[in-house]
Amino acid sequence: MRALLQRVARAPGGRRGKWLVLAAWLILTLALGPLAGKLGDVEETGPNAFLPRGAESARVNTELEKFRTDTVMPAVVVYTGDGAKARAKATADRAAFARYVLAGRAVSQPIPSEDGKALMTIVPLDGEDGLTDKVDELRDVAGANAPPGVDVAVGGPAGSLTDSVAVFDGLDTTLLLATGLVVAVLLLLTYRSPVLWLLPLISVGFAAVLTQVTTYLLAKHAALPVDPQSSGVLMVLVFGVGTDYALLLIARYREELHRHEDRHEAMRVALRRSGPAVLASAATIAVGLSCLAFADINSSRSLGLVGAVGVVCGFLTMVTVLPALLVIAGRWVFWPFVPHEGTPARKPRTIWSRVGAAVALRPRWSWLMSVAVTGVLALSTVGIGMGLTQAEMFQDEPESVVAQERISSHYPSGASDPADVITRTDRTAEVEAAVSAVDGVARVEEGGDRTPDGELTALTVVLEDAPDSQAAKDTIDDLREAVNPMDALVGGTTAETLDTQRAADRDLTTVVPIVLLVVLGVLVLLLRALVAPLLLLATVVLSYLAALGASNLLFEHVLGFAGVDWSIPLMGFVFLVALGIDYNIFLMHRVREETGRLGHEHGVLEGLTSTGGVITSAGIVLAATFAIFAGLPLVTMAQMGVLVGIGVLLDTFLVRTVLVPALALDLGRWFWWPGSLFRTLPRTGRDTSASATTRDRAHEAV
Repeated sequence: MRALLQRVARAPGGRRGKWLVLAAWLILTLALGPLAGKLGDVEETGPNAFLPRGAESARVNTELEKFRTDTVMPAVVVYTGDGAKARAKATADRAAFARYVLAGRAVSQPIPSEDGKALMTIVPLDGEDGLTDKVDELRDVAGANAPPGVDVAVGGPAGSLTDSVAVFDGLDTTLLLATGLVVAVLLLLTYRSPVLWLLPLISVGFAAVLTQVTTYLLAKHAALPVDPQSSGVLMVLVFGVGTDYALLLIARYREELHRHEDRHEAMRVALRRSGPAVLASAATIAVGLSCLAFADINSSRSLGLVGAVGVVCGFLTMVTVLPALLVIAGRWVFWPFVPHEGTPARKPRTIWSRVGAAVALRPRWSWLMSVAVTGVLALSTVGIGMGLTQAEMFQDEPESVVAQERISSHYPSGASDPADVITRTDRTAEVEAAVSAVDGVARVEEGGDRTPDGELTALTVVLEDAPDSQAAKDTIDDLREAVNPMDALVGGTTAETLDTQRAADRDLTTVVPIVLLVVLGVLVLLLRALVAPLLLLATVVLSYLAALGASNLLFEHVLGFAGVDWSIPLMGFVFLVALGIDYNIFLMHRVREETGRLGHEHGVLEGLTSTGGVITSAGIVLAATFAIFAGLPLVTMAQMGVLVGIGVLLDTFLVRTVLVPALALDLGRWFWWPGSLFRTLPRTGRDTSASATTRDRAHEAV
């Protein structure tokens, strides 16, 4: 690794190499840039994109493809209010809806509710050809000329899909612009330079193009799963992680400019010394996210693998393009705070030196108080409400949810979105009888569809309860228990929700241990010790639990969310462990370097002081980029943004600043057991002269 880093450092930091690196990236971007716009072409938006692989509901969706050469997606139009006016409106709309239906199908007659207060019209649409446009037009027709006292809403599977797609429509562009603006403002505030902030943004732009091209090619030729959610998160992750690496590299480069007259030599030294930390960070995040490949839920696998691609591309860009741009620009790019050889790299007393001094005075008290604070927040995870209904998945109630609420008020709640039962045709009567006998089944629709070869029959089963209710999920379990012995399968929206919920529980118990082992391995290789990696990993896990508890308090008492989506604990864990350990890597790599030069106590304090500003800036940038998700209409993505943002801030301001340095100071040389530092440091753990000097400096600083 050292030889590789030295070769990498020579290229962008060389007098000729910097121009060759920049030219290579420009040529690569111009050649492959057109492919970046094609990422949407390979996004998987089919019915199984967000389902667990191998789930019974996913198998039903696959079997349903055999039943027809076309794909029917019904829209359900609900009319409530004045009976006579509602019937007249529904009758008129039925004629207008006819031009939108799938060939060979017909709009149903208005179906009255048993209480006589509602009418429901079912419009069969083509699920593949312009579905969302047709639903929008249906809503325009239904909303036009509605008489006073009559309310109309369009929902059903087609309406729900349209509203879900609307969440992701233009999401990539919106997130990219918002993230770019946030990062630009924060970089401008961090560097207080009118020019320097542009170089990290330009480098991240190269990374964004490389990421989109690589993701597109892997999806097209290597079956990399990509869905709209992972595609949206991808750019935010690239901006956040890329900016973190830029902050670390620029900070080290500025330090070396104070020591070297030649900026090329300063960059080579900066890359050689900060490179291992950046490489270890990128490896930890990428490998940690890749562990989601072991998840059953397809959307989780997509998010993890696509995110890993983004991190690798961001790393490659930041250790090549950014150094080349910095060396080409020269020292003046730091104006008005231009670093010159022989001047101090930083002020003798900074806020971070004061924090380190305060921690050094009472290290045990410091880490005990830090654990107490995070522990109290972690207690808020007790009794956390898991799961969201369809109505609770959106911050603003979409029309499809309104339609479902009205259907549930006047019809069997499952009428708009029935369950599907697939059976062999020769056992149809037997299966239908078993289904009808299950409690919670309102009725079995007559005339089930058959495959062209006649071997399979699809039964439509209307449930008594709302599709996303617990009672409906219990009915699905009872249905499966009744018909699975007959080789029949049960699917539909309720079954999909149930399968996803259970797969999320399995994924949590499967992926979490793998992530912990992988991250521990990376830390052991980087720090060449065992105690330090175990403690660092424990602090990040504690920080995750505290972030989850704090987020739950916000969800419940401030943001008003009904619960936490099933995917959040796992997604939050993987992101926060990977990203949280990131800052510990930056800190401890510098601490290890300084410990070898100054001794343990001075090394810990010098590492904290030298990395405090850059890691704090990086944490704020990363938290701000993920906080952008909080404003999105989909509750799941909003919860992800809040959780990751809070977790990163906890890592930045408490765990990395107080808890980790305090543990290192309290344990002394044992922190590095059984590595070489443990063997070479004074055997007393905290040698008297060093401790006395540290205490004197601490009292003076405080």
